[in-house]
Amino acid sequence: MDVSLLSDRYIVQMMGESDVERIYELCRKNSLYYQYCPPLVSEESIICDMNALPQNKDMQDKYYIGYYDGERLIAVMDLIMDFPDETTAFIGFFMTDVAIQNTGIGSGIIKDLCVCLAKIGISKVRLGWVKDNPQAEHFWHKNKFVEVGDFYDTDKYTVIVAQRYL
Repeated sequence: MDVSLLSDRYIVQMMGESDVERIYELCRKNSLYYQYCPPLVSEESIICDMNALPQNKDMQDKYYIGYYDGERLIAVMDLIMDFPDETTAFIGFFMTDVAIQNTGIGSGIIKDLCVCLAKIGISKVRLGWVKDNPQAEHFWHKNKFVEVGDFYDTDKYTVIVAQRYL
């Protein structure tokens, strides 16, 4: 998949270890997210996330991408294609710069992503948010994601599974 096609408004590109410091600067400012989803971000945790995969998936299915407004990184997304099945894309992580939150930019990114994924045959997008995080729940509901009735517990929080049909 050509990630540059995921947005008409922003520059979208694959992120790698050379981008970790820039990603860290974006993520560390979002204290509310890490209040519900500890521990606090670190450069090491970003590298781990860049390489994390569900069982039976490999790196060719993973897109750790950045959205740029000119030179400025405004959002980061971890997208896994064909998971949990071949018609589903999975958003493992999505975060916007706190300076642009509540402006509609994040919702625009998700809308553009869904349009692009539908064009390549994906029929739904799945993700999870931390239970009781009102900001995350509100954002994903506003973007047409609905709980599927599944959840899973980690040692620190419970994740609510949701999806959107395209």
